[in-house]
Amino acid sequence: MNDTGTAEHSNRRPVAGDADAWLLLPEGDVDNPEVSPEVSIVIPAMNEEPVIAEFMDWCHEGIAKAGVRAEILIVDSSTDKTPDIALAKGARVLKTPKRGLGRAYQDAIPHICGQYVICGDADCTYDFREIKPFLEGFREGHEYIMGSRLKGSIEPGAMPALHRFFGTPLTIFLLNLIYGTKFSDIHCGMRGVTLEALKAMQLRSQSWEYASEMVVKSVRMKLKTVEVPVHFFKDRHGRESHHKRIGWFSPWYAGWINLRAMMIYGADFFVMKPGAVMLALGLLITLSLAPGPLTLGGVTFSLNTMMLGATLSIIGLQCLFLGCMAETLYDPTGEAKRRWLGVFPYTRTMVISALLFAVGTVLGINFATAYVGAGYTVFADMVTTNHMAIIGLMTIMMSFLAFVSTLLLHAIAAYSPDQK
Repeated sequence: MNDTGTAEHSNRRPVAGDADAWLLLPEGDVDNPEVSPEVSIVIPAMNEEPVIAEFMDWCHEGIAKAGVRAEILIVDSSTDKTPDIALAKGARVLKTPKRGLGRAYQDAIPHICGQYVICGDADCTYDFREIKPFLEGFREGHEYIMGSRLKGSIEPGAMPALHRFFGTPLTIFLLNLIYGTKFSDIHCGMRGVTLEALKAMQLRSQSWEYASEMVVKSVRMKLKTVEVPVHFFKDRHGRESHHKRIGWFSPWYAGWINLRAMMIYGADFFVMKPGAVMLALGLLITLSLAPGPLTLGGVTFSLNTMMLGATLSIIGLQCLFLGCMAETLYDPTGEAKRRWLGVFPYTRTMVISALLFAVGTVLGINFATAYVGAGYTVFADMVTTNHMAIIGLMTIMMSFLAFVSTLLLHAIAAYSPDQK
């Protein structure tokens, strides 16, 4: 046994660019097989010695039932005999330090040989004897296949009540609300994705939140997606889940960082539509009061109402631009980038900003001139001038926001990768 907890193996390969990782090949395996597998089962594992042998048997049974050429790639950071058992059972083992669940999938990508990837856990909580529905989904043209425990089955005791009836439904509801999706189970660890799509996702998450990032990016990329039912079992052979090993706070932390990933990658939801509503309402209020006070139902609306409208307009415009920037930043297809650069082309937007600034300046000078001419006193016949001055201040501020936001939007677009 070496210092990583893995027995020395003749088929041990260093990993280019990562001095801390090794690829271990089972007996009879080769680096570049003549016939590539159709599917790769990619599984992170850490200290799963009590169950890894049974899990490998399940995988082989699932592969045989599906009638598919497949490889099993275990991304291992164990200190027990997990990698040795997996190797003996025919798995390729990518030996890495403990770097997080999300990082494990990132480390695995260069070593995946299959066209399709099925992800999951090595603890026998997901039934890898039933991978055929995933293969059928791939062969029907789907690029992302989400397992659903709620459409399948959940063994009694497999999921704590707090998770099943509070945390999971709440986060599913929030993700579906933010992204306009209809997923039934976003936290299922058993899922499938084409290798091409997995690479294009460019996953960043290092820990549990990879699950939400993967779902969100499948939506952003407009992948052809389907859900398939899966079976979820409670821990076997006295195995204790990683959350229990870490402590009571671990599930809460995992839920929090998953929620954080949903919110961060969905920032445009909180600014785009609300910003458009505020901008439209603010302009309606402000421009309708430009000629002077307006009385409706015995209530007179004047300068205070105009200032409210101007505030809504300014905040709304900024939110709208922030939404454009967020969509451009997060869109892996390049569609949002092309759309918003078309709506806000540099030259045209700059000219409009300059014109708004000029109009606002003229209105401001008009007010200042009238104010000085009146001996620094506001007279009743200056009401329209006062109202137009509010319009002038609003247009000056909006012109500056448009100017700066256009620069930032084009800067983000310039440094975002080009997509076809």
